[in-house]
Formats: sequence, structure tokens, C-alpha cells
Amino acid sequence: MTTVSVTLPETKYDVLIERGLLKSVGELVAKQWSARKIALVSDSNVAPLYQEQVGTSLESAGFEVHRYVFPAGEASKSLTTLADLAQQMAVDAFNRDDSVIALGGGVTGDLAGLLAASYMRGLAFIQIPTSLLAQVDSSVGGKTAVDLDNIKNIIGAFYEPDLVIVDPDTLATMKQRDLVEGYGEIVKTAALEGGEFWQLIETINSPADLITHSPELSARSIHYKASVVIADETESGTRQLLNFGHTIGHAVEALADGGLRHGEAVSIGTVAIMRVFENAGLAEKGITAKLRERLAAVGLPVTDDLLTSPKVLDKVKNDKKNRHGHLNLVYLTAIGQPKIKSIPSSEIASFLHLTVAD
Repeated sequence: MTTVSVTLPETKYDVLIERGLLKSVGELVAKQWSARKIALVSDSNVAPLYQEQVGTSLESAGFEVHRYVFPAGEASKSLTTLADLAQQMAVDAFNRDDSVIALGGGVTGDLAGLLAASYMRGLAFIQIPTSLLAQVDSSVGGKTAVDLDNIKNIIGAFYEPDLVIVDPDTLATMKQRDLVEGYGEIVKTAALEGGEFWQLIETINSPADLITHSPELSARSIHYKASVVIADETESGTRQLLNFGHTIGHAVEALADGGLRHGEAVSIGTVAIMRVFENAGLAEKGITAKLRERLAAVGLPVTDDLLTSPKVLDKVKNDKKNRHGHLNLVYLTAIGQPKIKSIPSSEIASFLHLTVAD
């Protein structure tokens, strides 16, 4: 078993990574928590696959499990769904000694995490991510949130889990598009770190390769993200590096109105932002093509007609990470060499106009 430890000023937790780990959930959670009620939260896609298995394992370990299911999809990451789940917990008499487990992908982790953070001002929380995107990204770092209309992650909290359990075998039940989506975040992370991680990326040429190398891809991604989070838990400094590809990516994702997955949008955003910096002479020649090739190798989109829309610039200028009239754009001078450039909001349009050219 691979263990990545995340040590923060006020808490510490482990990320456990191993094939078949789902069979041992009850035993692992019992080492972390005493007997209590657990709200086991999944969406309607994941619940039929794993909720009964995980719930039974927890019950065998002495926990009282309440299985909650919400409709799958980004639309459920809302205050309405959050209130519905909280209402179910109240009816089932959950109190501050009880806990929440998120079993599912990124939407489940974000939603159940905010549920844990806000119900009775905070319950203990464990993440069991079942998608590649959640395993390498959203399950680590303590970000929990819901959307408001089409504004992503606008209402949330930093709330760390007590434990993260990653079983790469859950990827075998994913549709190819859902699997590949997570690779957008992996390439982003490998490009930030460089070295052996990027060398591993250069060997991935198909979705089948993702399955084969998923334990190592997850471990390396989580280790890098954990190191950044440890250094900057609340995103006031170096944690901003993790936004690489996200500024334009989030804008395109919002405008696509459900037509693009998060990892697909990150892929498009990564290529677009690097094209800007390479054309501006601030990045190594050929780096954009290198990133585009690695993303496209597994079928991820690397451009979109939405990039030509003036609405993209409006979304970017109003990004929630816009601080004091400036937006910090993350880019690479070379693989493994990230930098942040602060651009005044009034200059964003002129600086990013090159994103429409491929």
C-alpha cells in the first residue's frame, strides 16, 4: 500500500492507495473512528456499483450506516441538493459525534465535503474517490464547494478529511470519457513537477495505459498536490500553481453549459494559456505542442470553438480568483518550471487575445 501523508498546521491525514482497498473500508475506517452513525453519500451512478459493498463493510465494523443518494451530474452540486442531504441527516438524528463519507467522484466529494463542513458546524469526514479525476485532484486539499447558477465552486469551505481511501480498481467501471477526463489534471500536475513524473506521462499513449499505470499516476499526482497544499493550505501563495490551465478552462467549461467535462476544459485551458505565453516569448519554444500531444494521446480535446467567443474574456476577468483588480496567470517557462504572472484586469483582454489562434 502507498501512503501519502498530508500534514497541516491544525490537522494531519493519510491518503491510502492500493488496488482492492474498497474491500477493507470498514477495517480502515474503524482504525480512524469509533462506532457512530455514518452518512454514506453517493450519486446515482456510483451508488449501484459500490454503496452496498462499502456500507456493508462499515456495518460489519460496527458503524450505523445511512445510505444517501443524489442525482448524478454537476447540476446536483447546488445549495438545493446540499439542503436535501442535510434534511435527511436531521430526520435521521445525526449529531456532532457522527460523520460523513463521500463515495464517488468530484461532485460527490465537493458536495459531501461541504455537507460535513456545515452540518452542525462540522462533522468528521472521509473521502473515498472512485473516479480518476477525484482520486488525483478533488479528494486532496480540503476544498469543498457547491455552484451557484453557472458560477462554479462559489460557495464552499476549506475542510480537510480525516482519511482518503483510493482504490484504482474502481476505474475499471468507468466509461472511457469519464476515465480520460481525469488525465487532464494529471498532465497539468506532471507538467508542473517535471522530472520522473513527466517522463511517465510521455509513456501514456492510450486510455488502456491510464488503467495500467493508475496507481503510480495517482500516487505521484497526490504527492505533488499534497506538498503544495502543505506549503499553502488556503491558496494565498504557491497553491495558486494548481490553477494552471484552470483560468481559461473554467471559462470554457461554464460557456459549454454541460458540454465539456472539467478535465476536458482543463486540457483546453492548459494548451490555450501556454500558447499565449509561448507566443509572448515567455515560455520555451515548442512547449505548447508538447503538452497538446500528451493530452491528445488519450483523446482529450485540446481546443474548442468557444475560445473565439468574447464571453471567454468576460468569464476570465470575473474569475473568483481575481484579487484587487489583478488576475494571477500560471504558466510554465519549461516543463517543471512554473511561474505566476499578475495581470491587471484591464489588460486581460489584450494579453489573452492570442488564445483564439491555434
